[in-house]
Amino acid sequence: MAGNWRASIDIGGTFTDVVLWQADTPLAKAPTTKVLTTHAAPAEAALSGLQKLALQAEVAPEQIALVLHGTTLATNALIERRGALTALITTRGFRDVLEMAHENRFEQYDVGINRPQPLVERSLRFEVTERMAADGSVLLALAQDELEPLAQQLETLAVESVAVSLLHEYVNDEHARQLATFLAERLPALSITLASDVCPEIREFERCSTAVANAYVRPLMDTYLEDFQARLRQWGVAAPMLLMTSGGGLTTVATARKYPIRLVESGPAGGAVLARELSRARRESKVLSFDMGGTTAKLCLIDDFQPVLSRSFEIDRSYRFKKGSGLPVRIPVIDMVEIGAGGGSIAEVDALGRLRVGPASAGSEPGPACYGRGGREPTVTDADAVLGYLDPERFAQGSFKLDMAAARQAVSGIMPQSADSMMAAEGVASVVDEGMAAAARAHAAETGSDLASRTLIAFGGAAPLHAVSLASKLSISRVLIPGGAGVGSALGFLLAPVSFEVVRSRLERLSELDSSSLSDLLAGMHAEAEEVVASAAPGKPLHSSVRAFMRYCGQGSELSVSIPVEDAQSAIGLKSEELRLAFENDYERLFGRTVPGVDVEVLSWTLQLSAPGVALPAPAASGVAARQAKAGAHRECVFPGATQGSHDGRHATALFDRASLAAGDIVSGPALVTEAQTTTVVPPGWVAQFVDDGSIELTRGELS
Repeated sequence: MAGNWRASIDIGGTFTDVVLWQADTPLAKAPTTKVLTTHAAPAEAALSGLQKLALQAEVAPEQIALVLHGTTLATNALIERRGALTALITTRGFRDVLEMAHENRFEQYDVGINRPQPLVERSLRFEVTERMAADGSVLLALAQDELEPLAQQLETLAVESVAVSLLHEYVNDEHARQLATFLAERLPALSITLASDVCPEIREFERCSTAVANAYVRPLMDTYLEDFQARLRQWGVAAPMLLMTSGGGLTTVATARKYPIRLVESGPAGGAVLARELSRARRESKVLSFDMGGTTAKLCLIDDFQPVLSRSFEIDRSYRFKKGSGLPVRIPVIDMVEIGAGGGSIAEVDALGRLRVGPASAGSEPGPACYGRGGREPTVTDADAVLGYLDPERFAQGSFKLDMAAARQAVSGIMPQSADSMMAAEGVASVVDEGMAAAARAHAAETGSDLASRTLIAFGGAAPLHAVSLASKLSISRVLIPGGAGVGSALGFLLAPVSFEVVRSRLERLSELDSSSLSDLLAGMHAEAEEVVASAAPGKPLHSSVRAFMRYCGQGSELSVSIPVEDAQSAIGLKSEELRLAFENDYERLFGRTVPGVDVEVLSWTLQLSAPGVALPAPAASGVAARQAKAGAHRECVFPGATQGSHDGRHATALFDRASLAAGDIVSGPALVTEAQTTTVVPPGWVAQFVDDGSIELTRGELS
């Protein structure tokens, strides 16, 4: 058999998802599996899952032509503070930028808040004498006599990685390069990250924070990726490996090892890519993507077949997911809201007697109580099991049997005064669904978007269980569960394009726009991106997209505006009026008005270069007459709030195996549709219809 198989591996906080897909076959029919993540050695679970799948599909290692990978390893290392011993080198007088941040409070009225602790403690922050002006001119040359004593200090302290972030390095990194060259020769084992490489953007704190985060995880990711590739080769896989980035594109291992900070949201980005491609194939122009796994839930708005892109992201928002309470980084990222609401999220009653779910998670070690692996805390998965939604025998492809007694015991502990596990489970389900709905409403309000007119696309192991409840709370009347939804992010990796984004800061008013120098700037950015993309997608046609970060003069924040420029040459004819019109269109959509008589300025430019990804075919008009599917069995389930036909929410619920249903089959709620990696809950008042592309369309009320 030809070696045209592609392996996709997504390592999450609870499960590692693996897909093995043969090109030119329906993606929804690709063999898939879930295995519990091995946090001490993530590659072990990933490789064992791939070997298990290859054995089932009768695929030899040498038949795998490409490996696509996304991992939470960098994110977890930052959250758990288990990265390399890292030092920071900065301009004299700026040692404390990392800790001073913006000198503001993310919660004005809570006197007990704690700011996120810097990744580099003060004793490991070093200063060098040098100074660049804001225009890049040298005010004070780098003091060469300070370099050897600095190297000796780093060597004595056994520093493993260093971040160099000098003042105005984004416009002229000559001193940073001199410093890096010296340290590389003097300490060849030292990992060196330059802020001008990772984040060549204006704003000192964000640039420094991003460089430090990259330096902190770089040795770990370097070792991990080298080890993973070695394990694949040892097994017999000689195929190249590409890594999923937070911006929704694939990149080479070499680039990932240099910029591991770009991988922090690789899993969620894969899910957003899947939702984007589904929206494009089905011509759904307004979509809410809903990804719920074992640790978190992610929501993303997709308009006109594109998710919103951003360059700002916070890792580990520790204070109720409030903006400003996390570690800020400036990387290309798909803009989505992420909250601690996954299957493993722990439920508890706080000091005020309120039921709270998350953000703490049981993960895979020990996992929810129902996993029977030593977990005792009540989780969302335990509540779902108590409500009757999970099949104890078939959960996670039957890799282990759910302990229902442990689930009931854990959940009933939430309300010890009544010991009513069912009532407590209803409370947990309602709280977690309302928390996700509140996050979706807030995210939509921030972007000036509506929700009710959207189609909800749900995937991830837990999302199909909660999708219709979430949709109901958001007044959404249509839900789509794609084929293979339980491993949705891994499926998204298979559809993603190879891409790379380059950013440059150049503060310039539109009234003074120099189109010729702008063309030179974009040409340099294009060449840098092409070096990465062409190596991962040789011979493929490349497409570039340009965005400008613009604001009215005097404002403190900017909008990301898409610019109609295909290449550097076309920027020569770019008029300031075109840029202003594009900016004001976006500004008015978001704020409802523009500001007349005020000049507009551009802070930064980004250029993304990409090769084509895999496009999903549109679902065919099958012409099959709709028919009511017959249930094989029934089980009593509880649907919080669904009291019609039941005084306490308990319903005799029809059970269906997704593999036995065909296009045109209709399932009316209450019903459960089970499959290998997840279960779709169809509550009373909703109807599910099966489509030939493998997806389930759920609509409120009767089908027309």
